[in-house]
Amino acid sequence: MVNYDTVVIGGGVIGTNVAYYLSKKGVKVALVEKGDIASGTSGRCDGNVLISDKEPGFDTKMTYTSQLLFKELYNEVQYNFDFSERGSIYIIESKEEFDIAEKFVNEQVKNGYPMRMMDKSKVHNDEPYLANDIVGGVEIDCDLSLNPMRLAFGLALEAKRNGAVILDHTSVTGIRLDKKGKVEAVETDKGILGTKNVVNCAGVWASYIGKMVGIDIPIIPRQGQLLVAEKTFPVGKRKIMEFGYMMAKFGDENYKRNISPELEELGIAFVFEPTLSDNFLIGSSRAFAGFDTRVSIEVMQGLAERAIRFFPIMADIQVIRAYAGLRPYVADHLPIISKVDEVPGFFIAAGHEGDGIGLSPLTGTLISQMITGEETLLPVDSLSINRFKK
Repeated sequence: MVNYDTVVIGGGVIGTNVAYYLSKKGVKVALVEKGDIASGTSGRCDGNVLISDKEPGFDTKMTYTSQLLFKELYNEVQYNFDFSERGSIYIIESKEEFDIAEKFVNEQVKNGYPMRMMDKSKVHNDEPYLANDIVGGVEIDCDLSLNPMRLAFGLALEAKRNGAVILDHTSVTGIRLDKKGKVEAVETDKGILGTKNVVNCAGVWASYIGKMVGIDIPIIPRQGQLLVAEKTFPVGKRKIMEFGYMMAKFGDENYKRNISPELEELGIAFVFEPTLSDNFLIGSSRAFAGFDTRVSIEVMQGLAERAIRFFPIMADIQVIRAYAGLRPYVADHLPIISKVDEVPGFFIAAGHEGDGIGLSPLTGTLISQMITGEETLLPVDSLSINRFKK
């Protein structure tokens, strides 16, 4: 049996960030991943770090703090993870949306975040291929983009340089507790790892790991599907979303978009992301489909329909593939970044839904601070597993 200070379960962007920040502090870390690094959700998503789709308040503050940490990572991680500071735009379809967006922007600007309204002339000058009837937009200067798989690989390499051990293609089969109920070891299909601390970064599989220590973790998979376009001319300069995306994300029952019942049922909202390879991604959809990652022709058609509505020129561009990933969904849309009082030494860093990429360095920082006994960068009470006991 090899002993470690901390064992991290899960090799996506959350797990590799946790391993990196702990190893940076001199903690002896082993990261266990059942497949390849970034072979789960982190390899089946887009790569955005957005405050634009966050509710004002703590939700926005978390991501903005993470954006600042990403700028530090860009200088610390030797592996190129395609980091870019292009910003993003919300596009607005109607006067009703414009009024809602204006209130949203005013509140965010009051809180110190770089957003501004764009009238019809400005948004069309900025993005000339937009549909003619788009009435305005919201510009968010601080939003970032990156390649999630490259990020996870880069962090894993940096953690190894700091002395961490990366155990990929290794499955966790159990977690041992001592007579007092404290973490004692992690059992894997390749041996036993002695440790005082375990960090559950298993994403959509976090509840499975939780059951190993008798903890119910309320995380379920929520499928999202993306289209990948052929290499083409620059259709758009940066991340572009319909303002209804945030409404679809948070399920605002008082807001109704002008879309068909079929698109509403499929949870489709337009999201456009250009890549450094001169093609682009189109999303997104939201569906509770268990662990099914098969693509659906109905969703593909819906994504294409919504994309052409905002960028009619896309009707002449080919789609080369589609894929689906699973987001770790929590009902209140906040991640679980928490110690578990009932099992000393057991920590959870999961449930980020579509914000795992964006919140990954903040999550790694907070967990490393909890384990080493430091004051946390942000208050973590609202992220505790204990909130589900009420």
